[in-house]
Amino acid sequence: MSEDTEASVRAEVRAWLDANWDPNTGLVEWRNILADSGWGMPTWPSEWYGKGMSSTLGTAVEEEFQAIGAIGVARAGIRMLAAATLLEHGSQMHKEKFLRRILTGEDTWCQLFSEPGSGSDLAGASTRADLKDGKWIINGQKVWTTSAHHAQYGLLLARTDWDLPKHKGLTYFVLDMEQPGVQVQPLRQMNGHASFNQVFFTDAEIAPEFMVEGLGDGWKIATTTLMHERRGADGLRRWAMGTDRPERAYAEERAELATAMAPYKWYPQRMGRIDLVVERARTTGKLDDPTVRQEIAKLLTLAKSAEWTARRARAAQVLGRNQGPEGSIGKLAASHVARLANHVHTLISGADAMLTGADSPMEGVIAEILVSTPAISIAGGTDEIQRNIIAERVLGMPKEPRNDTDRPFRDVPRNLIR
Repeated sequence: MSEDTEASVRAEVRAWLDANWDPNTGLVEWRNILADSGWGMPTWPSEWYGKGMSSTLGTAVEEEFQAIGAIGVARAGIRMLAAATLLEHGSQMHKEKFLRRILTGEDTWCQLFSEPGSGSDLAGASTRADLKDGKWIINGQKVWTTSAHHAQYGLLLARTDWDLPKHKGLTYFVLDMEQPGVQVQPLRQMNGHASFNQVFFTDAEIAPEFMVEGLGDGWKIATTTLMHERRGADGLRRWAMGTDRPERAYAEERAELATAMAPYKWYPQRMGRIDLVVERARTTGKLDDPTVRQEIAKLLTLAKSAEWTARRARAAQVLGRNQGPEGSIGKLAASHVARLANHVHTLISGADAMLTGADSPMEGVIAEILVSTPAISIAGGTDEIQRNIIAERVLGMPKEPRNDTDRPFRDVPRNLIR
């Protein structure tokens, strides 16, 4: 890409925003204008509300929006994972029905993958989908489902064939979350938040056209979803923050984010809050402690290395490469950074790091970091799963011996009875 190309794209989007952006427009109305223009998601195909641009040019467009404070398409929550998955695997009908409403923010989504008996072993899912009278009937349970309490649709991985090996008997569906057969219950975490839910299915129904790709393609499609999820594991992005400007579009965006981002408000603590470390060390006098200084240096070095890994992943996107194992490398790096940040915060604050309330360090923020960082090593696939992926797909090491991949799933020992 030449500098002239980027300059011309910036000039074009600036001119378009000058002619079209009005903060007094309703949020959904504005996003429909964006969808029609292609400037809301310029890296998407031109036939699906984009312009087919590279990631680098897409970043340039985003920067022009930010320069004047123009609101973009809806991105918060799971919706962009749904969009990425449907763009790659969805039918014409799926794209027509869902993609525009994802961009406008009219529909919210959740990801129905993990189960009580198959968290990291996602291929061991036992929520069942049985074809009866022309519809898929869903029975089972999912857990750790973010935003299920306000989602209209869910990305569901369910077992459709118990006589095939576990990876081959799974099918991917889009599920209507607002039907009577779906029950959502929140789960309280040890940090006091309730971001996750358990979801129960009792004869929930899915019409056959809401199967994504074909029967038994679930594992392949779930891998696409997870790769996109892991590439985004380096924290919340700028689009998650609203502004306090009074115009209608900004007010409606604030209301949207208050709901959409509520489950994620503790995520900065989950990542370790590296941004607090140096100033905390300075205000507590620990910056002069050589042991603490050494650990801070290690943390900042590791964090910078993780940032470079994330940049390599984005560079791969620019080159048009498929989602690959670099997402697992970045995910694992984020876990190491969070754990080391946890350790450094403890060195700085000492036993006071365990306190909450008005007299605690930063009114309990440090304590919240300590109990939140373990989540980064679990959510989106555990550290052990990421190490296996890296070992097998990057280093070319042989797979671990398994006794559950070549026989019918119904014969595989598990902790749920079906």
